[in-house]
Amino acid sequence: MTIPTERIRNVALVGHSGCGKTSVAEALLHRAGVVTRLGTVDEGSTVCDTEPEEIKRKMSLSLAVAPFEWRASDGETYKVNLIDTPGYADFAGEVDAALSVADLAVVVVSAVDGVEVGTESAWERCVAAGIPRLVFINKEDKQNADFHRVLAQLREKFGSGFVPLELPLGEEQALHGVADVLSDQGFEYDADGTHHTADLPADVADEEHRMHDEVVEEIVSGDDAQLERYLSGDVPTSAELERTLAHEVCDCVEFPVTLGSATSGVGIDRLADFICELGPSPADRPVTVVGGKGDEAVDAAVPADCSGHPVAYVYKTVADQFLGQVSVFKVLSGTLSNDCRLINSATSTEERMHGLFHLCGRDHVPADAVVAGDIAAVAKLAGTPTGSTLVAPGKPVRVNGAIAPVANFAVALEPLTQADDDKLSAALARLCSEDPTIAVERSDETHQTVLRGAGDMHVAVALERLSRKFGVNVTTADVAVAYRETITARAEAEGKLKKQSGGHGQYAVVNLRVSPTERGSGSEFVDSVVGGAIPRNYIPAVERGIVEAMASGGAFGFPVVDVRVECYDGKYHSVDSSDMAFRTAAATGLREALAKAEPAVLEPISLVTITVPEHHQGDVLGDLNARRGRVSGSSPVGGGLHEIVAMVPAAEIQRYAIELRSMTGGRGRFTAVHDHYDILPKHLESKVVKKGSSA
Repeated sequence: MTIPTERIRNVALVGHSGCGKTSVAEALLHRAGVVTRLGTVDEGSTVCDTEPEEIKRKMSLSLAVAPFEWRASDGETYKVNLIDTPGYADFAGEVDAALSVADLAVVVVSAVDGVEVGTESAWERCVAAGIPRLVFINKEDKQNADFHRVLAQLREKFGSGFVPLELPLGEEQALHGVADVLSDQGFEYDADGTHHTADLPADVADEEHRMHDEVVEEIVSGDDAQLERYLSGDVPTSAELERTLAHEVCDCVEFPVTLGSATSGVGIDRLADFICELGPSPADRPVTVVGGKGDEAVDAAVPADCSGHPVAYVYKTVADQFLGQVSVFKVLSGTLSNDCRLINSATSTEERMHGLFHLCGRDHVPADAVVAGDIAAVAKLAGTPTGSTLVAPGKPVRVNGAIAPVANFAVALEPLTQADDDKLSAALARLCSEDPTIAVERSDETHQTVLRGAGDMHVAVALERLSRKFGVNVTTADVAVAYRETITARAEAEGKLKKQSGGHGQYAVVNLRVSPTERGSGSEFVDSVVGGAIPRNYIPAVERGIVEAMASGGAFGFPVVDVRVECYDGKYHSVDSSDMAFRTAAATGLREALAKAEPAVLEPISLVTITVPEHHQGDVLGDLNARRGRVSGSSPVGGGLHEIVAMVPAAEIQRYAIELRSMTGGRGRFTAVHDHYDILPKHLESKVVKKGSSA
């Protein structure tokens, strides 16, 4: 049965790592009859955690799609596309990808641990993406669970708008049901996860009635007509309140709060009802597209219309061992059928959508057609990486997808064998297509292949997948800092080459004068030879020898920069001189001149922008000082956060992604970009040169 767009719900489960998102997804799938046995994270038997790296660590590392159909309490049948996301900070890019196609975020919060740093991060990402939110307080059956404490934390941390729709009946091991705040009913749960109505216990009834009045006032305050009725004594029905609340949820002004337990099943069926009845459909949230040609340029919202022009957005790519590249997409407009042909709006590549299917964890369910608003997948779109928009011919619009988080942690890769080296480049390209938050670069200065990620776990998981999926094994090393060197004084030297070994010899003499230039201005070569001391046809060879010698390294072995080299005299032989002789003599003379000109090591300096909670500002400033950083400013940016701007040597922040997270409890973030080079303090030169020589 094809579910119409109006009854499709695309829902991202977000929250802190360990709050139970994957277990909530499993409970919903079990309650909907998609799975007959409730899997667990500990056993590695859930629908959403299927990768060996996830099972090993007992945590989600990438997003997973798991659809189910649900007959809600309003009698309608809905299709819910659950998107389970990781909670660990290193994999925030997966959360952003999920939010780029979700129409509702269910923020899962542990009733035991309350609002954690991952909760805050998920909430901030939802706000930035403009995603409606519903809160599910999980683990209400665990020891030290406290619904009221968590509700207070939500309001304290994120402000007003939280609408508790349920109260727990019992708590911790005594949890046995929920009280419906809107209908004033109690629901007792049976062992199979179903519920039946029951009278409210006396110790809950008074609180429920008080909260009912508060919630009704909160809901009607956003609707002038309903508020007027309410003030005149006409109390809206539960159904009317739910309809009003649904509009307020879509507008991101109210956030329903529900509760339950993924392990016992309490509240799970009601969560499914709330998702369907309060959550917006794709039709309620048109997607903005940009692009076009000439007068047809657009920046407009595309409605989820099944009869419209086909538009699909690829938000995830997966490397499948049997199918190759699998592209997971959301249909924004139109209806896609098997073997239809679409155009990649960025590259103009035509793609054939052959063998459409829906994903349910690792399982593939064939689909004849995919309607607007629905999520599906297709294999072998070789010219369509993550973030691509597929459109009908002649409609070159695109979606501005999620911006990948900055990859601040890096390691250098060293292939184990020649076979690994041969496959490394292609494997890394496929790895990056699967996870756009990973970056790979090849340093011409240090001759290293560098893999960058959001943190140490992100990189470690990427390397495990590199080995398992693509058969490429590597070891890792520290990323070499791209030091350079310059001079701080003027000097002169003579470069000479004089060889006679039978036949033509090698003869050249080059007189050079070196002097420092302004930092960052680059090096220059000046020809001031007069009187034909060096014939004009040999001057290019002199310059080439100097350039090659500067690139190969000076007194400390690092590339030489910011030096003015003047060739002012020399000698030649009419028979034995040659281009090679003058290149060699120039290189020899330059090295001698540099050694006399008080050489100095230059280190790269990064412009670092750090955002931290106010109470961590002192610790971060002290730490920057210990890293030889120079703070140029610190200012509040709202929300109890401060932004610190500093110049810090690149060598001092190679592991800063990990260290800042530890220092701030995961709440600090930063960006670092190369700014300039500066002279390394003399007392550190020997340490740097020793490290460079042993590398």
